[in-house]
Amino acid sequence: MRILLAHGAGAPSSHPWMRGWASRLAALGRVTTFDYPYAREGRRRPDPLPALLRAHGEALDRVLAEPDGAVVLAGKSMGSRVGCHLAVERADAVRALVCFGYPLVSPGKRRTVRDQVLLDLCVPVLFVQGTRDRLCPLEDLERVRGRMAAPSRLHVVERGDHSLLVTKKHLKETGRTQDDVDDEILSAVRTFLDQNASRA
Repeated sequence: MRILLAHGAGAPSSHPWMRGWASRLAALGRVTTFDYPYAREGRRRPDPLPALLRAHGEALDRVLAEPDGAVVLAGKSMGSRVGCHLAVERADAVRALVCFGYPLVSPGKRRTVRDQVLLDLCVPVLFVQGTRDRLCPLEDLERVRGRMAAPSRLHVVERGDHSLLVTKKHLKETGRTQDDVDDEILSAVRTFLDQNASRA
């Protein structure tokens, strides 16, 4: 299995979150990361969607040039949204999607639910979402999932934020660690990919 992991808007592929999840996902397949142009050039403001999509597509082409294995697009926040757009365009090349902290609701005062790309999908998708993530209220996501044509799964991280980090208070109350939470997420990803991307 080949996993292409895309970063979020606020940090490049070298960020500790990205390095940590690239390492965990390596237990499931060959992981490739990349940087969008603005991140490579040290700019803070993300590129427009067409430029992000072009860079993501070029990274996908490089992964497809590798030998064997189904291709999975995984991403954090913005990277997961761009991955969904790419999967709509390149459904023949992508077996499944894993979205860590999908940004369903646009940030800022104008609250817009960005659901059209999800409705256009035909590739199976796993959403990994924290209950404290303001960019993806779970009630909104459930309404969208009910309208999606693509098969979808949801793994909820109780008291998790947009980066799936759980509050120290909740960890103490439940006798768990963040590593335990991350292990549960990885198990959910493994199960999802076994069911949707294991066919070569």
